[in-house]
Amino acid sequence: MTGILYFSSTGNSLYISKCIQEKIKSKIFYIPTYNGDGSEFDRIIIVSPIYSFGLPYHVYNIIPTLSKHTPVEIVLNYGGMISGADYFTYMHAKNSGLNIRAVYTIKMPENFTLSYTVPKFYLNSILKSAPKRIKKVVNFIDNNTVNIPKSKKTKDKVYFKNKSNWYKIGQDFHVNESCISCGKCISLCPINNISFSNNKIVFGDKCVACLGCYQRCKQKAIQYKDKKKSFRYINPYINENDIGKNI
Repeated sequence: MTGILYFSSTGNSLYISKCIQEKIKSKIFYIPTYNGDGSEFDRIIIVSPIYSFGLPYHVYNIIPTLSKHTPVEIVLNYGGMISGADYFTYMHAKNSGLNIRAVYTIKMPENFTLSYTVPKFYLNSILKSAPKRIKKVVNFIDNNTVNIPKSKKTKDKVYFKNKSNWYKIGQDFHVNESCISCGKCISLCPINNISFSNNKIVFGDKCVACLGCYQRCKQKAIQYKDKKKSFRYINPYINENDIGKNI
């Protein structure tokens, strides 16, 4: 059995995982709640977004814990620039002793939109063409294609610097008068950084910059600094309630 381990806050990685599952018999597991090492699988496929030219907190941390014998393939999706993130990921897996066989990249809609809004026509264009790009990678995976990224300049220093400052994003979040105290943001947070205290939503100092709470609040009540942006992104090809679930 193939195990697909994914991290997703707005559905892009989950959508890719489901496309792989349609082609390859597999089970899908949400990385923040997965407690195994992958040794129960014949094959591991990690599906993850690229964050700051590297990996999300949970994905970076799980790689060294995985079985050193099980073949591993990694599918990265990105909205901006790759800038060597594929090679960075490959080297992280290799240096962790994994049997890494392939790293693929897929262009998907940008969801790190705290400071700007993605033009709707561009967003729709990326979404429309995504299935074709995903199908190509799925076929490579189905054919057991070895795909090792070529050595290239990576942005390790930028990644680790940004990663060390992600906690500050949570400190700059607040809720406005639209908040109905439903608690959805609390349940969504993969690091338990959000709580309810004195009848108020409180953001702690452990944010990992996934923006799940920000993007998926139905009331659009979560705001970043003094910006009053209305744009939010959730992948339209999946059921939002499936994000964070094992499938």
